Amino acid sequence: MANETIKVGFIGAGANTAKRHIPGLRAMQGVEFVGVANRSVESSQIAADKYELGEAYPTWLDLVEAPDIDAICIGTWPYMHSTITLTALDNGKHVLCEARMAMNSSEGRDMLAASLANPDLITQIVPPPHLMACEQHVIDLIADGYVGDIVNVNAWITADSAFPDSDADTHWRHRRELSGNNVMTTGIWYENIMRLVGTASSVSANAQVVVPHRRGWDGTREQMTIPDQLDAIYTLHNGGLVNLSVTTASGPFLPANQIWIFGTEGTIHIQTGGSGEDPVVTGGRKGDDAMSEITVPDDKRGSWRVEEEFINAIRGIEPVTRSNFTDSLKYMEFTDALQESWQTGMRVYLPGS
Repeated sequence: MANETIKVGFIGAGANTAKRHIPGLRAMQGVEFVGVANRSVESSQIAADKYELGEAYPTWLDLVEAPDIDAICIGTWPYMHSTITLTALDNGKHVLCEARMAMNSSEGRDMLAASLANPDLITQIVPPPHLMACEQHVIDLIADGYVGDIVNVNAWITADSAFPDSDADTHWRHRRELSGNNVMTTGIWYENIMRLVGTASSVSANAQVVVPHRRGWDGTREQMTIPDQLDAIYTLHNGGLVNLSVTTASGPFLPANQIWIFGTEGTIHIQTGGSGEDPVVTGGRKGDDAMSEITVPDDKRGSWRVEEEFINAIRGIEPVTRSNFTDSLKYMEFTDALQESWQTGMRVYLPGS
């Protein structure tokens, strides 16, 4: 499809689709929006009119089976990702799917298998945006020996934290039937860390449900089973340990999300700001009196180009790197291992360990 118009349909037109995917795809030449399917015919029509997405389809299946659509952008909650992806690939559609990849690693493996069985179709999971600006430079610094051998990585993920509030509305991430084994933003932060220092070989996790009941969407009280506080220690295949703490229930006064990478020769610290702000990277090596800011060279500064990469991959210009199904399955396997460790109190070894 190097020079042909790529016709895109949307399933789910939620916040991230509206913020990133619709404008990102619209900015690409030779892309046409031809339809949308939301949770109801009425909401489909509203989205179609508001964002100029073309036809409002009565169901997602009608859209996937439409012969004039080349690619699908999936913006639903995780509970539908596997089903829609498998059906879309079976109908010859390219797939850009919102994170998280799936409800669990079993669904993720089904998605990867279907992708591999259709090598002419492009599949992509939306990647985490937090470290894009500095990621490649930090990877290169580590590879060049800036920190030496990695001893320990500490990551504190606190950006969504607030004081516990049982009167707060239930978010879809709190509902296991919609989110599966995904816990807060743990999976995408594991992906961030994985890109810097590699994958986990084993993990031990503790977690707690700090707010046991929340106000449901129908106004009734709902029991929560997904943790809002999680602490994990995991070993790296490449050597070293990672301490990962994720919380949404420890009050609002915590510092911003941050990652410390401690090695035998140096230290790197990454702190993320608010939405759209570049992370701040500092570092120090043996012999330095203090840590200082590390400037990311312009030629290594990354940016959000997910939709561009998706369309370019369809046209055969470049491969998908952020994120392909193979890498995304790794964070689903880690998510399942966390769940098992938390529930059994045992260390869990990941596939391939």
